[in-house]
Amino acid sequence: MSWNAAIEHAALSLGYDLIAVERTGGGLLRVTIDWPWNADLPEKLISAEDCERLTRQLQYALEVENLDYTRLEVSSPGIDRPLRSEADLQRFEGEVIDVVLKQPIGEAGQAAMGLNVGVARKKFRGRVRQMTPCADGTGPQQWTLACEEPPIGTPKPLGKQKLKIVHYALGFRFDELKEAHLAPLVDFKGRARKGGAVVSDANLT
Repeated sequence: MSWNAAIEHAALSLGYDLIAVERTGGGLLRVTIDWPWNADLPEKLISAEDCERLTRQLQYALEVENLDYTRLEVSSPGIDRPLRSEADLQRFEGEVIDVVLKQPIGEAGQAAMGLNVGVARKKFRGRVRQMTPCADGTGPQQWTLACEEPPIGTPKPLGKQKLKIVHYALGFRFDELKEAHLAPLVDFKGRARKGGAVVSDANLT
């Protein structure tokens, strides 16, 4: 059984959703998990106990499969959680996200959005919103990113001058994204859903 298959099987057997698996130099194996999302139920957060529970399960499973590593870390997704599906976009609708497009938006596209024309862009940050789907259910789901930023080349304001901000919307389909993440923003007023990762670290001796 492969690394990903063994880890995913162990995570699913305990009811977790496998978010990412990373193998780094020195034999470090980093596993990220979350609870599956259900729009009809309250959000659940991964706890230290959850990480320790999966750590024990993985230590056994990887030994059985003879998959070698030196250190194991299990954690929650953290503040820059990857968004891997349209279900993730729906789950975090209204949150600020960072997206990278597969194809850049050129001068004409930027001008149409009300931006000063600059170099072709792939990276955008904004609040994700779900657009109304086609009434007949045909065609891909459409999403929009509500963005605000200074126009390209805007100088720093002097004195009491205010920085000019442009508000615009970026429409996209999920299959047009190269990658998407929750924006790593820190809110000291408390946004528990984006809290820092809880890590369980197991060293082999």
